[in-house]
Amino acid sequence: MSDAAALAAPTTTSPVSRLLGAAARQRELSLLLVLGLMAILVAIRAPQVLSASNLTDVSVLAAIIAIAAVGEAMVVITRNVDLSVEAVIGLVAFTVAAALSNHLLSTQAAWAFGIGLGLVLGMINGIVVAVFRVPSIVATLGTLSVYRGIDFLLAGGKQVTLTELPPGYTNAARATLVGIPIFVLIAVAIVAVCALVLRQTRFGRSVYAVGSNPEAAEILGIRTALVTFVVFSVSGLLSGEAGVLWGILFGTINATAATGVTLQVVAAVVVGGVNIFGGSGTVVGAALGALFLGFISNALILVRLSQFWLQALYGVVILIAVALDAFLLRRFQRSATARRRR
Repeated sequence: MSDAAALAAPTTTSPVSRLLGAAARQRELSLLLVLGLMAILVAIRAPQVLSASNLTDVSVLAAIIAIAAVGEAMVVITRNVDLSVEAVIGLVAFTVAAALSNHLLSTQAAWAFGIGLGLVLGMINGIVVAVFRVPSIVATLGTLSVYRGIDFLLAGGKQVTLTELPPGYTNAARATLVGIPIFVLIAVAIVAVCALVLRQTRFGRSVYAVGSNPEAAEILGIRTALVTFVVFSVSGLLSGEAGVLWGILFGTINATAATGVTLQVVAAVVVGGVNIFGGSGTVVGAALGALFLGFISNALILVRLSQFWLQALYGVVILIAVALDAFLLRRFQRSATARRRR
């Protein structure tokens, strides 16, 4: 399903209406075009932005955010939100690093444990939201604090340094295959699998149906609670994967790891075209949103602008995307009403 494709039907044929409709239907293409234009403009002032080493650095960190954004996108499509993403990433990153530094697990076993921990934390979110019917924004705000508190409790004010980890542990962050960073290939594989599931499977259609109209989905026999539980579990699983990669990338990890990442993830999801009101959007768009915001963050550094502008930008991006989705929704509703009256 293309982002907001159903919401793009204009009531007039004015150039502005056609432009808005095209942007709504092709948010992914629009992002790529804007990204290319920004790269050209930034390169005029900071040519190093297009260097191979810089593009690798940007894409590696963006890949981690994109993985978490894929899970978040699936949650948002069902009219929910997962605010605990950063706490899951941070807790997984620290527990994996602590297990390795204390020689409790082998490297591969520690990675598997971290991903499994993310899945369990996501399942807890799913149970609270789907079974106990707690609004997702309240439930995950609570688990955000709980998970981060557990992280601080385990850390005890200490951190795991790079020297305590297995030799060469962070080399994977710079490893490439046919010139493409391994982290990027992992993200592309995850995006491809999730996109295929959402497009081609009954479960994927159920996810969109729940987000479009939960009551109608129930009438059609879709188990909305189960779908909600599964998407939160997937979000936790992918946040766990992101946490493992975060630890590999940065090496030195403490209890504050990934603080502020939730804002980046949510911003990536909405700028990538996932309707915050549920029912439409793609995981491909969410991943491109992560790349888009990662490039902006890097560009601000290269042109020596304050990082305050980056935090402000995340908020502006969210507001604009939500306003655009609301505008398109109203246009669709007016158009549908006009057609029924004819």
